[in-house]
Amino acid sequence: MRIFMLLFLLFPILELAVLISVGSAIGVLPTIGLVILTSIFGGLMLRIAGITTAWRARERLARGEMPDQEVLQGLMMAVGGGLLLLPGFISDAIGILCLLPFTRRWLVERVRQRAAEQAARQRAFADDLAARNGQPGSTKPNVLEGEYERRD
Repeated sequence: MRIFMLLFLLFPILELAVLISVGSAIGVLPTIGLVILTSIFGGLMLRIAGITTAWRARERLARGEMPDQEVLQGLMMAVGGGLLLLPGFISDAIGILCLLPFTRRWLVERVRQRAAEQAARQRAFADDLAARNGQPGSTKPNVLEGEYERRD
């Protein structure tokens, strides 16, 4: 949680520093123009992401399949479009990485791996709790019981 707080405080400062340095290098009006163009592009990408994701998900559901990959890719496209809406060049670079097909697939695969790991941890914890409570169909938990004595 601390990393998110630090990132939340540090990110706007970094964005402002990059915005000022780009503005001093290419000028104020071109910088403002780039920020406006990326915001327009981000808005379009949000619209396109929503429509294409809904279309692909509907096709998968019609075939009787779960649209998990389409939903995650649509989410990445929505995050990328949202980041492009924010004023700044760092958020634009991250947003473009979310929109490029090969980096989006890589990010989706990483999210799926992390979700699978988290689900396995939660499942192990839930199985252990079920075994402790003596629910039917559960095995005994892998717990070693013992006593200890602290000697100074």
